[in-house]
Amino acid sequence: MFCPFCGQDLGTVQVFCHSCGKNVQFLAQAEDNSSASNSPTEEDLIRKYFHAGYSNNEILDFLGTIHNVKLSLHSLIYKLKSFSLSREKNYTSLDVVRTAIEQELKGPGQHYGYRLMWQTLRQKYGMTVKRDDVMALIRELDPSGIELRSRRRFVRRVYSSDGPNHVWHIDGYDKLKPFGLAISGCIDGYSRKVLWLVCQASNNDPGVIAQNYLKCVSERGIVPMRLRTDCGTENGMMVAVHCALRSSHMDDFAGAASHIYGSSTANQRIESWWSYFRKQRSQFWMDLMNDLKERHLFSGSHEHTCLVRFVFMDVLQRDLDECRERWNTHTIRPVKQSRCPSGKPDVMYYLSHRFGGTDCGFPVTPEELSHFRTESACSPCGDNHLQARFEDLQRRSGLMKPLNWESCVDNYINLKNMAGTADWKA
Repeated sequence: MFCPFCGQDLGTVQVFCHSCGKNVQFLAQAEDNSSASNSPTEEDLIRKYFHAGYSNNEILDFLGTIHNVKLSLHSLIYKLKSFSLSREKNYTSLDVVRTAIEQELKGPGQHYGYRLMWQTLRQKYGMTVKRDDVMALIRELDPSGIELRSRRRFVRRVYSSDGPNHVWHIDGYDKLKPFGLAISGCIDGYSRKVLWLVCQASNNDPGVIAQNYLKCVSERGIVPMRLRTDCGTENGMMVAVHCALRSSHMDDFAGAASHIYGSSTANQRIESWWSYFRKQRSQFWMDLMNDLKERHLFSGSHEHTCLVRFVFMDVLQRDLDECRERWNTHTIRPVKQSRCPSGKPDVMYYLSHRFGGTDCGFPVTPEELSHFRTESACSPCGDNHLQARFEDLQRRSGLMKPLNWESCVDNYINLKNMAGTADWKA
């Protein structure tokens, strides 16, 4: 033990420090309290296990097995009586129970049923109360929670948006990435209109993602109020461009506040759409690519993924354009988990006044966009050398550009066989 005033080693604690003369008796009291707190008394142990809801025999077993405290059942019952611990007497006042339940209902306890609430009152608050009384109080204080629990339904968050271009949700789709086909998409949160759906050699290149954003903004002449993306580094350049374009505005979300980082699972609009996309479109392409793999026509090597891009990318992009057009012109049914209108995405986006919405975007001029030109040096297949090699093979063989997935498969097999294992590095 050391003196807190001069740092002198005191040895055994005394009333006064023999070096500086300060009163250090409080150290002895603190040491006693510490030792007492480190070794709970028999009463503390009995109270702990009693309020945890254990039976008398279980309490005896805990005391003997863990704490080496030997008691008979008669002695335990006597001690419980002396500590005023009873399961059927000395019930807590219902007013006190009501106050505790009201406190629990303000936090995570609002999802408790009456059994868990009864256990919480016993263990957390040390109350003795009947389960029927707890059930009656919860029925009185939280009728809506009882209804939801009886229907076994979660309370879900409701998505809300003021109008088109209020929030753009952007994300990459990686299900076809093992085969060299990376997809990037963006959807408007209010109308659910898909603004872009692009297949490229990479959706991890910040320059490529920024190009998609600038192209969309240039075509529409509008910059959205806010962007929502995950925390991937591929979004950094796009976010910087967006925040720069919004820096001159005077609204609450101008500048850096115009972008929202979050987890992919929380980016609900685009993640929900990817689920639809897989069921309606991408599953076919995944099965097609897996079939090539199972036939030992695709190994996952750099050369094979580049060849897949060279042959399949244009046809896949046409399919993506068709998917986007079909989605933007179909009718979305109303749902309870959204305050946004229902209808056709194109109609809700361009004619938002019909649904009580207002366009939240900000006009942007070509002059403003001219400061943010980004170019990608990467070829469509992802490798300039292999791109030239495949073009030369296609020209020499007289193969026509594929128009559908069947001709894509034929061209892929023919070009792969023509290149041969020894010619990949030629």
